[in-house]
Amino acid sequence: MRLAFLGTPDIAAACLNAVAQAGHEVAAVYAQPPAPRGRGQALRPSPVQALAESLGLTVRTPASLRDPAEIEAFRALDLDAAVVVAYGQILPREVLEAPRLGAFNLHASLLPRWRGAAPIQRAIMAGDKVTGVQVMRMTEGLDEGPILATARLDIRPDETAGTLHDRMAQAGAGLLVATLADIAAGRAVETPQAAEGATYAKKISPRTARLHWSRPAAELDGKIRGLSPFPGAWFEAPGPRGPVRVKALLSRAEAGSGAPGTVLDDALLVATGEGAVRLLRLQREGRGPQDAADFLRGLPLPAGMQLA
Repeated sequence: MRLAFLGTPDIAAACLNAVAQAGHEVAAVYAQPPAPRGRGQALRPSPVQALAESLGLTVRTPASLRDPAEIEAFRALDLDAAVVVAYGQILPREVLEAPRLGAFNLHASLLPRWRGAAPIQRAIMAGDKVTGVQVMRMTEGLDEGPILATARLDIRPDETAGTLHDRMAQAGAGLLVATLADIAAGRAVETPQAAEGATYAKKISPRTARLHWSRPAAELDGKIRGLSPFPGAWFEAPGPRGPVRVKALLSRAEAGSGAPGTVLDDALLVATGEGAVRLLRLQREGRGPQDAADFLRGLPLPAGMQLA
């Protein structure tokens, strides 16, 4: 088919590569404009833009697809279908209806659970045991369209948003290619979403990332893994020159008791409001991630210390 692909981050880049390799004609690739990245905060293209340029595809990075000129340019592509994967903009009706067969989205949850911006993170933070990727027809409602295909994934006890993202990217790319083949052949079946059970995956804000040790261990463990590697759940620890901000990147809920925030042993078991959390991987501000044993050699946090 003749397609437009709209996406921005790594999971979308994996899907774009699969779609291109499947032999579809990708008339244009849309991605969010280059943004400041890295320590120098230089403007850099998104993963989708970088991949599309390496494949020799036409790339467009409009600030908004609601601009009338952009809508007309999109219509002029004369598309069979549009494919959307984590693009980062709400698409207007005129764009959704421009392709002959419609617009189709790969979403990283089992809808109607976790509609919205951060389904991978929110599923882990909520303690979900199962998630998945789905291809749906896009409508004007937020992630409310009928479902064409589903691939389910178990969420492992040590899963982070990063590891789940990578597994979803692989599963989603294959599911998307197979579904596009069904759409092209006219054999795709659309199933309306369930009327009950809708939840919304709100965007992760910096305020969300602060750890509060008074919360239960299971909740804190899910928060740590759900926000790893980015933005990283964080706490403050005593340092030789004052408080040090530390990101917790991997953890495990364990038995233990004490005043919330108290380090219970010399291997970073921390008391919470209910149970305890073992911190397994951490990152000091301005440094790289480290396993707990290596981290403690640089910043000792012995039993009895209070974390904030």
